[in-house]
Order: sequence, then structure tokens, then C-alpha cells
Amino acid sequence: MPSPLLEHVPAGADADAVYEGFVEWAAERGFRLYPAQDEAIIEIVSGSNVILSTPTGTGKSLVAVAAHVACLARGGRTYYTAPIKALVSEKFFALVDIFGAENVGMVTGDSSVNAGAPIVCCTAEILANVALRQGADVDVDQVVMDEFHYYGDPDRGWAWQVPLLLLSRAQFVLMSATLGDVTAIADDLSRRTGRPTARITGVDRPVPLHFSYARTPVHETVEELLETGQAPVYIVHFSQAAAMERAQALSSVRIVSREQRDAIAEAIGGFRFTTAFGRMLSRYVRAGIGVHHAGMLPRYRRLVETLAQRGLLRVICGTDTLGVGINVPIRTVLVTALAKYDGQRMRQLSAREFHQIAGRAGRAGFDTAGTVVVMAPEHDIENASAVAKAGDDPKKLRKIVRKKAPQGFVNWGEASFERLVAAEPEPLTPQLQLTAAMLINVIARGGDVFANVRSLVFDNHEPRARQYELARRALGIFRTLVAAQVVEQAEGGGIRLTVELQPNFALNQPLSPFALAAIGLLDPSDERSHAAPLPEFAGGDEVRSDVADLSESRAHLRTPSVAPGSAGTGHYALDVVSVIEATLDDPRPVLSQQQFLARGEAVAAMKRDGLDYDERMEALEAITYPKPLEELLVQSFEVFASSQPWVRDFELSPKSVVRDMFERALSFGELISVYQLARSEGLVLRYLSDAYRAIRQTVPAEAQTSDLLDLVAWLGELVRQVDSSLVDEWEALVNPASDPDAPVVPPAPPSVLTNRRAFLVLLRNELFRRVRLAALQKDDELAALDPDVDWPAALDKYFDEHDEILTGGPARSPRLVEIDETDAAATGVWRVEQTIDDPDGNHDWRIRGEVDLAASEELGTAVLRVTEVLRL
Repeated sequence: MPSPLLEHVPAGADADAVYEGFVEWAAERGFRLYPAQDEAIIEIVSGSNVILSTPTGTGKSLVAVAAHVACLARGGRTYYTAPIKALVSEKFFALVDIFGAENVGMVTGDSSVNAGAPIVCCTAEILANVALRQGADVDVDQVVMDEFHYYGDPDRGWAWQVPLLLLSRAQFVLMSATLGDVTAIADDLSRRTGRPTARITGVDRPVPLHFSYARTPVHETVEELLETGQAPVYIVHFSQAAAMERAQALSSVRIVSREQRDAIAEAIGGFRFTTAFGRMLSRYVRAGIGVHHAGMLPRYRRLVETLAQRGLLRVICGTDTLGVGINVPIRTVLVTALAKYDGQRMRQLSAREFHQIAGRAGRAGFDTAGTVVVMAPEHDIENASAVAKAGDDPKKLRKIVRKKAPQGFVNWGEASFERLVAAEPEPLTPQLQLTAAMLINVIARGGDVFANVRSLVFDNHEPRARQYELARRALGIFRTLVAAQVVEQAEGGGIRLTVELQPNFALNQPLSPFALAAIGLLDPSDERSHAAPLPEFAGGDEVRSDVADLSESRAHLRTPSVAPGSAGTGHYALDVVSVIEATLDDPRPVLSQQQFLARGEAVAAMKRDGLDYDERMEALEAITYPKPLEELLVQSFEVFASSQPWVRDFELSPKSVVRDMFERALSFGELISVYQLARSEGLVLRYLSDAYRAIRQTVPAEAQTSDLLDLVAWLGELVRQVDSSLVDEWEALVNPASDPDAPVVPPAPPSVLTNRRAFLVLLRNELFRRVRLAALQKDDELAALDPDVDWPAALDKYFDEHDEILTGGPARSPRLVEIDETDAAATGVWRVEQTIDDPDGNHDWRIRGEVDLAASEELGTAVLRVTEVLRL
């Protein structure tokens, strides 16, 4: 289907034709340009850089579209960058809708779609690494950087500065609602690009904001806002727990009418609330209350956003993620505090943070004004309530015992509120960093390496003292690279790499070359499979992995796996998973809960053994979350880093999340339940999804075994069954809903039965779950799974004959599972039999059961009913 916008603005159109064609297209879509938009678009089509610092709701996204079409008309290539993958994905689908799928690509570091397209959506780090690797000659004619205030982020700001320094041929459009004074950036940009740089700022909001400070309890404030027509209300918290607690507290307040409840129920239709958090969310949204934070599954977050867009949610309890461009239309922002924990300390909000949050209030085209209400601290509210109750009675007023701020409270009050309302966002502070990976990319560019590095170090936005720090850092890194023989001086004094970098160096999983090397240390033994290779493998021969060097150290580095099920069949596959997991970012809530439970079990054991308190506390310091292969991985990492020192920019972190799930045969819901992670479902799913992609993209075909392919199939199907949001989005592109008021029901994931390999693993996991519980003699848990089976009696008979039930690798071998599908077509049932691995090798005990195929398809997992446990 041709793009209507590209029909209005064809290739080769001059500046006037681009402007006129875009305005006509916008008018057809019901957009009338604000003066700031009009000015920005005129500057863009004229070839100028633009820094657009206008309030939220002034249509910066439309300006970005105009920039893209202007670049395409000139035959150029344009990049759109955003700080987080979710925004990149959202913009990708929006631009596909406007320009057509063939003209838009996306690169986020762990996924790539149509990367050679004329419009590319990516994270800022992707573009920064492209600029470092290829310099000013790279095929980038225009850069549109959204949320440009991230330039001042201490950890990530380098990625917003590097393109400005290196892409001198490109036109830049820098956008944010909260930039502050950008004079220095604008002047430097003009100097580098040779283009004038227009600064468009100080624009009045089309929907003005009204600010107020409240000393009434939150529920009373919310009720007043609802009664006076100020909904929808977004209540801002600075922790996910606080947002959930607020939703629970407000669920007893009448938020919506009976008619509104019915409308919500109709819109939700058959939406799948399949997790513990989902069931809570179902109750809240049916009461007109949404919850929104980064820990939610994508489909739940999208549901809340869609219901809010339809005006069905009157209150949303969320975190300050609404300040990062999410699409939730709201009229009132209610801020519960003016202080937050920033990962290191509690502090007051900056003016930029406050205005990012406040700016979400007021919907253009719907509201004549937006409302921002800031709550007083709780102790002030209680004191104000006590004074109000005392009235004008002097005696009662004298008896009031005023509450003090809690210990550790970061002081703020009405004066802080007034200061923030009046304050302009703080000037952006440059945050350039220099790492070994960055330096290697610059060296890989070739040419005059010394001049290129000197320019990066001294011709930037940093103060002079900081530039000298960067120079010292560059020299230190360079000496390390030379000592490792990664870099050498060529004849004539030039500098060059001695290795060939993979094309996506520093763009995708940065530790994947090490993972390849470490996998080479593992011994598949007789498990080596000739199964089809995993798709989407990237790397291989292009990576200098130093496997040979590491293999020399294999004998003294090898350590046994520490988790159950690590011997025999499955040991190698699970160790490959452990290698990959060690290269992924830590899912901190999971690891924290694993450590908490491990220490709890250790304390109970130590108490039974009679250790005193001091001994227990000392011993607890050494207990952490599981870290399979830690000694092997840490030592081999040191060997690898001696020849490829750039890997020290990144942290190796052994852990066991995927492996833990597989070895314990846990479903996603059970993992969430065991570790009490209901608020972090989305984070857990993202980690599992990252692990799935990393295994598929990193493990070469020759290192794959049948067991590993089974494990990967299981993990991929698990992710798809929990949340197939990306599939849903693609379906929406191909088959857009014709009815905007149709139920908000994403299509169900593909039938779990269609992925036979994954389904067989799910089934074997269900059988092995029983084996494991039986080995631990967990009679109550077995009875809960299979109430019709007398597990205690069966286990008594078994343990009369054998000392234990084995649960190592051989115990979960597919060879010990038999499946009878002969009458499945007629009955919809598979009959299965699991052989118990006893220490004598008799294999004379069986677990028999039936698999309900229809129920399995409905629930997205293997639904097993054990019918008997017997001795043959």
C-alpha cells in the first residue's frame, strides 16, 4: 500500500514543495500546525539544524515526521534515536504506518528489522557506535534525537554527545520538553556541521497547566479531582510497590459508575489475565483504576494505555516512567512526593525531572487546561488534618502533638514546590566517557587514528580539566591494547588493529565473543547432535575468540556444575546456558530473592545444627544466589581479557535464572510465585527473552546438541506463551482493526501444540517435577498436584526398596519417558509414562499419566494428570 505522505512529498521535491506537501498531508489527518511546529518545519526543509525545546503536547513527534520526509525527498538516510527500546519500538511501528514497512527499519542492540531502510529507528548507543566506527563518512544524512535531555545522564550521556561530535555531514533535530540553556550546544553544532542551528523554545503550551499544593489525604484529593471533572488522573509514585499499594487503597473508593464498569468489561472482552499480577490488575481496571510501571508485562502495560486512550480509566497509579514519553493521555498529574531514590541516595527532584512529569498533564484537543497537584509530606498532611479538626478551639489547638518528619526524610515542602514550578530546567552537563570498546571502534575506522582519537578527546563539549582526564584514560587503554597485541603500530607510525572485528562489535551482546570462547571449553562428549542449527546465529568465524588459548587452561579451570541435574545427559546444555547467562545484565529483583531464600534455608539448617548467632551471621555473608560455573567463568574471563582487554568495560556476572527454572521444572507463574516477583513480571520476561535471543545468536551450529535445542525450544515457547506482544504488534500492522472501539483483546499466542519440540520439553518437565518432589518426599506438594493419587503410600513402598530417587542428568533423560499417541485423535489425550531412576538401575518404578491436549492448548503449557505410581 503506497504511503499517502510520500505521495504528497515525492522524491526530489524542493524545499517549498516538501513544506507544502507535508502541510497538506497533516491537514488531511486533522493536524493544524502550531506556530512552533511551523517554524521548526520551515527551518528543517531549509537545511538548518533545529533544537526544539517546547512543552509536552506541542507536537514534537509531528516535527520528527516532517524531518524524515524532508530527508527522504532529498534522497538521504535519516536516523531516529530514543533512550529506551520500548520507545524505539513504538516509534518504529508508528513510522511504518506513515511511510510503509519497506522504508522503515529498527536496530535496538538485540533485534534488527530492515536495518538498511532509509529511515532507521535505534537507541542512541547504536548510532554513537556507528559514528565511532565509521566517522563523518557514514551513510547518515539526518539525525532526529528524541528525549535529548539524556545528554546530561551520567551513565548514558556519552551516546547523545558522540554523534554531535562526529557526524559533521548530518542535519540534526534535537528534541525535548526540558532542555534548559542550549546556547553552547547550538553554537558548537553550527561550527561542526556548517549549518545554522535554529533554537525554538519558550513556547506557551497549547494546553496551559494549573499548579496546586495539597494538604489533604491522597484519597480525598483524588475524590475531589474526580468530582470536579479533572480525570483522568495519573498518580505519580517513585517505586513500583507504592504504586501498587495506592491502587489497592483506592479500589475501595467509587471511581466509576455502573455504566462505566460495563464499558470497561466490554472493552476488555476476553483479555488473558494469566498471572498473579494480572489477576490483581483485572480487579483494578474493572474498577476504573490502571497501574503502569516498567515491571509489568508488555501486554498488561499496553492494555492500561489502550484503556486510558479510550477514556475508560479515571485513575492510573504508576511510577515516573510517564516522564519518558509513554503514550498515556491524562488531564491531571498528582505527584505524591518531591524526593526520590536515584539508585545511590534519596534526594529532591531536579527541575528537569519535575517538569518532565508535570508536562504530561493536559491533552491537546481534549482539555482546555491541565492540572498538576503536588501532595504535601504525609506528616504535614496529618498535622494539617489535626489542626482542621481542632477548629478555632484554642485548648484543642494547644493539645495537638505535631508529627515530625520520619528519620532520614529528605526535607521538602511548599517552598520546594513553588521553587520547582518557577524553575527552568538545569543546563545540560556533558558526560562524555571513553572505554576500550569505543577506542577500538575509532581505531577500526582507519585513517589517521592518532588525529581521530585526539579530536574525540580534546574537541568535545567537556571542560578542559575533564578533557585531560579523558586523554589520560585513552593513553591507559591504548597501552593495554598494545600489550595484549590487539593494536600495533604499523610501518610509518600508523596504528592498526591486529584482529578483525565482527560487523556488530559493541552493538549487540558485548560479551558474546567471550561466551563463544567459554563454550569452547565445555565438552559435549557423546551428546553432540546433528540437529538443524539454531537460526539467527551472528558471529562465528568473524570473532577472534581465543578458544585455543583458553583450552590450554581447561584442565585446571574446569569445575563441576553446582546445581542438581548437572551430571550426565543435559549437563553440557545447562552449562552452555550458564555461560550465556553470565554475559547478560542482572535481573536484580530475581537475584535478590534467590539470595534471600538461600539465606533463609541456610539459617534454618544452621539452627538445626546448633550454631550460635554470631557463627550464623558470619556464615551467611558467604551465601549468595546460585552462580553455576563461577570459578571456570571468572578464571577463563581473566585469560580472555589478557588478549582482548576491551571486555573489561563490561561486567561478567554468573547467575542462574533460566537454568534454575529448567532444573526445577518451573513454569513462569511458578517462578514468579516462588520468588515473590509479581511486581517484576515484565523485568523477568525481558530477561528470559534476552537469554533466548542470546543463546540463538551466540551458540554456533557445531556447539549445539539435541539437549540444547530442546532447552532453547522450551525457553522460546515459554516466552511466547507468557506474552506474545511483538507478534501482536506485527499482526496489528498486517491486519489493523477496522473498529477503534473493538475489544482490547490481543490475539492468543500460537498453539503450544504446534511447537512439538517445545511441548515435549514442557511435558517432560511436568513429569520430572513429580520425580523431583518425590525425591524430596514433598508429599503435600505432590498431593496438591495429583489429588487422586496416593503419593505417600507409593513413596513408602518405593523407599522400602531403594534409598533414594535420583534426580541427576540421566534421571531427566528423554529415554526414560514414553508417550502413547495412538488414540489422541479420538480422545484428545496422550498417555505418558515416566521411569524413575533408582540407584540400583532397576528402572522398575513408573509414574503414569494423561495429557489433556485441549486444556494444554488453552493454557499454553502441558496439562498433565497423573493416574498412578506403581512398580512393574
